[in-house]
Amino acid sequence: MRVGIAGVGRMGAAIAERLIGQGHELLVWNRTAGKTDALTAKGAFACSSPKALAAAAEAIVTILTDADAIETVYDDADGILSDRLDGKLVIDMSSLRPETERALAERVRAKGAAFVECPVGGTVAPAKDGKLLGFAGGEAADVERARPILDALCRRLEHVGPVGAGASVKLAINLPLAVYWQALGEAMTLCRDLGVDEARMVDIFADSSAGPNVLKNRAALVAKALGGEQVPGTFDIDGLRKDLRTMLAEAKGLSAELPVTEATLACYDQSARAGLGNLDGAQQSAFWRDRQSD
Repeated sequence: MRVGIAGVGRMGAAIAERLIGQGHELLVWNRTAGKTDALTAKGAFACSSPKALAAAAEAIVTILTDADAIETVYDDADGILSDRLDGKLVIDMSSLRPETERALAERVRAKGAAFVECPVGGTVAPAKDGKLLGFAGGEAADVERARPILDALCRRLEHVGPVGAGASVKLAINLPLAVYWQALGEAMTLCRDLGVDEARMVDIFADSSAGPNVLKNRAALVAKALGGEQVPGTFDIDGLRKDLRTMLAEAKGLSAELPVTEATLACYDQSARAGLGNLDGAQQSAFWRDRQSD
């Protein structure tokens, strides 16, 4: 297919690279034009605007930071929705509130296109290898139409319901992850003065009931963070803070309380104030273990 990707940050670029490797014809656009250079060197074509990308593509994929970015890329004068999209397919892979996805779906369908949301679990390396976990929301026929793209990216694709359902599942999946990095830091505080090598301690945790998949899969990275290295983010602290705020906003809309999530956000805010926002979420564990009490 001729696929256009609007937004080629870390994840968008990894997804684009994977789709090129799977034989799709790629069109790319990014607000910072230089970020498309590595992809054009691999065969992608850079478009001048989201509008130009949408006009040339059969399917349009977006993976953007937040609702404000969605509004800019879709609704500006040169945005995706600035012209008709009759017969096209739009797939949004951003991590947003369900209500944001539902509102976007209405605007896209009003322009004549089909819409599927598919936020994903996984970071850059799984994206390049086609091993993401996808949570699709939309009409069954539209999800089936999107499968040639989504199956190339995901080791497991779950159609979880109508538009908005994917966003709900993605927020739910990310909640225990964010809490875990904080909980691991608190747990390591109890072992801080034992003198046990960080890699050994992580291995002990990974082999116990305290070891979720993320620790087993990323043990070496976690050990580096606990050993004093600053690990660049694939899913960074600022991204986790954004998701935690989104979770709390969604819970408020559901008249629900998330007290652990609220406390976890406050802890992440402390590490962000310490200048660690662009580092991997695992850095939260090291920050909390090593912080000095007032």
